[in-house]
Amino acid sequence: MLMIRLRRGGAKKNPIYRVVVSDSRKTPTADYVDQVGIYDPNQQPPEIRIDLEKVDHWTSRGAGVSDTVKSLIDAARKQQQQQ
Repeated sequence: MLMIRLRRGGAKKNPIYRVVVSDSRKTPTADYVDQVGIYDPNQQPPEIRIDLEKVDHWTSRGAGVSDTVKSLIDAARKQQQQQ
């Protein structure tokens, strides 16, 4: 089953996360199918860049969404509505 989840990158104590579509049966560091966004919690305010069209595409094909990514997607949709 495909999941949309976070993949950690960046330096020690300075994380940056990719929002990726990957197989839920594999480890989070395994290869991913598609990158749909970036989350950088180190900036003020935290940077959230998510391609909502890609997210909708993958969820329509049956991909699940982790709880953390679900909250990031909600925040990205609010940002998009405010603009």
